[in-house]
Amino acid sequence: MHDIIILGSGPAGLTAALYGARGAKKTLVLGGDQLGGQMATIHSLENYPGTPAVNGAELAEVMKKQAEAFGAEFIFAEAGKIEIREPKAESEGSVPGPRFSVVDKNGKEYESRSVIIATGAKPRPLAVTGIREFMGRGVSYCATCDGFFYSGKDVIVVGGGNAALNDALYLADLARSVKILYRKDRFSRGEQVLVDRVNAKENIRVMFNTEVAEVGGGAAGVEYAVTAAGEKIPVDGVFIAIGHEANTDYLSEDIKRDNMGRLSPAALPAGLFVAGDVQSDLKMQVATAVGAGCAAAMDAIVFLNKAVSG
Repeated sequence: MHDIIILGSGPAGLTAALYGARGAKKTLVLGGDQLGGQMATIHSLENYPGTPAVNGAELAEVMKKQAEAFGAEFIFAEAGKIEIREPKAESEGSVPGPRFSVVDKNGKEYESRSVIIATGAKPRPLAVTGIREFMGRGVSYCATCDGFFYSGKDVIVVGGGNAALNDALYLADLARSVKILYRKDRFSRGEQVLVDRVNAKENIRVMFNTEVAEVGGGAAGVEYAVTAAGEKIPVDGVFIAIGHEANTDYLSEDIKRDNMGRLSPAALPAGLFVAGDVQSDLKMQVATAVGAGCAAAMDAIVFLNKAVSG
């Protein structure tokens, strides 16, 4: 029986693991399939306070080792199901309160007295003709993962938030040309410093009021993208950055979510906590995820201590 099970190993989960373990609670992290979550895909993280520009995957490794130093345990598996089990009777010496059963996607069960959900978010898919057909053959949702394959080639980035701007800047150092296709008439969500850098790049062209209607090509992969206005753009790669959806599909229907699948801390059953990009009304930044992970772990520790003291 664990005191705290943390689902996810992004900055929120890693911070919660550190605080849970330092609070002398038996802490297990089910880290999903990638240490660091979305942070691991950030080539140069430069807005995390007190830290010079750092690779996201390297920062995640440092945070993991810090949590392990205080006793946190890591298993890289994805959660498949969570059940709340109210004990029928309390045996002598046992701690009252709910018990949580977490079953991973391999069918292994873990038990805990509390759970912190920090499973983050996944890129929102672009639902147009050709996207599914050319996934991995010219269509990608991860510039830092796949950008290398487009060195000296022509690519487009779909989106206009920070993620899209960062992807475009990263790709501009590899590709021959980068076009940003954004459905609005200006960058209303991107940080000004990123907008300025995009505008300063000679090989980046911004196409406002433009949406992708189709991606096409042949056996070798993507060859062109067609806009909603009918313009055909020759291109070797299409990178999609149009937002995210919370990773909460494994939760039962009785746990309330918003229209993006995110969770409100106030709406969760006792002993269940949430942190990071999966949390509603939270800005999707590494710094806010770290703060939310800290808060969730501290709340879990208070919950556990109250159960012991009665």
